[in-house]
Amino acid sequence: MSLAKHDRISAEDAPAPAAGRSPLRTALATAVTPVAPWLLAVGLALAALNLRPAISALAPLLEEVRADLGMSGTVAGLLTSVPALCFAVFGITAPALSRKYGPVAVVAAGMTAVAAGLGLRSLAGGTGVFLASSALALAGIAVSNILMPVIVKRYFPDRIGSMTGLYTMALSLGAAGAGAITVPVAAALGDSWRLGIGVWALPAVLAAAVWLTVLIRGRSVPAAPAAGNGTARATTAMTRPDGTPVRLLRSPTAWALACFFGLQATAAYIIMGWLPQIFRDAGVPAGTAGVLFAVAMGLSVPLSFVVPRLATRMRRQGPLLAVLASCGLAGYAGLWLAPHGGAWAWAALLGIANCSFPVALAMLGLRARSAHGVVRLSAFAQSTGYLISLPGPLIVGVLNETTGSWHLPLLFMAALMALQIVAGVLAGRDRHIEDGA
Repeated sequence: MSLAKHDRISAEDAPAPAAGRSPLRTALATAVTPVAPWLLAVGLALAALNLRPAISALAPLLEEVRADLGMSGTVAGLLTSVPALCFAVFGITAPALSRKYGPVAVVAAGMTAVAAGLGLRSLAGGTGVFLASSALALAGIAVSNILMPVIVKRYFPDRIGSMTGLYTMALSLGAAGAGAITVPVAAALGDSWRLGIGVWALPAVLAAAVWLTVLIRGRSVPAAPAAGNGTARATTAMTRPDGTPVRLLRSPTAWALACFFGLQATAAYIIMGWLPQIFRDAGVPAGTAGVLFAVAMGLSVPLSFVVPRLATRMRRQGPLLAVLASCGLAGYAGLWLAPHGGAWAWAALLGIANCSFPVALAMLGLRARSAHGVVRLSAFAQSTGYLISLPGPLIVGVLNETTGSWHLPLLFMAALMALQIVAGVLAGRDRHIEDGA
C-alpha cells in the first residue's frame, strides 16, 4: 500500500471542517505526505533521538549548573520530577493539536521547540530562565512522545513492531549517548557546561528540518463528501460497534495501559536517578558505577529494536511483560544480596527490564483500531502514567535517607515491579478500546 494512501484521512480519523477555519489550518490538518517511506523513517528516528537528551545530558553537569546559576538544592531536587510533570501536563494537549494541525505539523513544531529550548537553556543567566527554557524543550518532547505511536499507526500500519522498535532504539540511544558523552564534550569545549548541554540543540535542529520537509511536501486531500449534500463531513468521536461513544475514563484497557505505563516509567526513573548511587554505596568506584549505569541504559538500545517486533506478533503481551519484569525483580534481589559482587549481572538484568517501555509504546498501537483512537489512547495512557510515576523516585530517596540503607527502598521497588506484572497482564489482553473493553 502506498504511503499517500496510508495517510488519507478517513471519516473516522479526519478533523471535522469548521466554519471560518483558515485554508492553512485545513491543509495542515488534512495533509497527505507523498514522500518516500525512508524519509519518514529517518524523521521518526531523528525525533526519537531527541526525546531524552534534554534530561539525560543535564544530570552529569547538574553540579556545575547549580554552582554557576546559584540554584538551590530544593530546585535541583525538583528537576528530577519536572520532566514527568511536563510530559503529563503538555502531553494531554497533543490530541487537540493533532486534530487541528495534523500530527506531522505538531511533531515538526515539537522538534523546533526542543531545539529552541535547549539553545536558550545554554544561555540562561539565572534559574528562572533556565527552568522556563527547559519547560519549552520538555513541552516539545511531550507532544512528540504522544504522537510517535500515532505516526507509526498512520504511515506504517503493517509494520508497527519494526517501526516502534526503530524509534525506541533511537530514543534509548539518545538517552544513553547524552548521558555518556556530555561531560567529555563539555571538557573538550573548554570545560563549559553551557556548550556541553547546548550542543544537543543541533540534532533537534536536524530533526525539525526533516519534519518540516515532510510537511512542506504534503498536499491537501479533502475528506470524502457525505452522501446527499456534497459536503465533507467527518467526526473525531470514537464509537463502539453499537454506535455509543467510547469513554476512556470508563475503559478497563485504557486504565490498565495507563497504570502499566506509569509503573514502568517509575522503575525507569528510579534506575536513572538512583542506580549509580546504590552501586557507589556498596563500594563500587564512581567511574565503574557510571559504566554500570551506561550498561543498564545502553542494553535497551539493541533490545528495543527486537522486543516490540516480538510483542506485535503475540496476541497477548502479558507473558512477555511478566518475563521482563521478572528480570527486574532478579536485579533488585541481586542489589539486596550482593550489590558489589554481581554488579555487572544486576545492571544487565535491569537493562532488560527497561525494555518494558518499547512494549508499552507498541501496545498503544495495538489496543486501538484507528489513528485517532491511538492518539487519544496515547495521550491518556502516557499523561496519566507520567503522573503516576512522579512520587516513585522521591519516595525511594526519602526511604534511603530515613533508614540509611537501600534495603527498604529495594523492597518498595520490588513491590512496584510486582504491581507492574499485574498491570502488564491486564494491558496485554487482546482487546480494543473501541469495542468497549
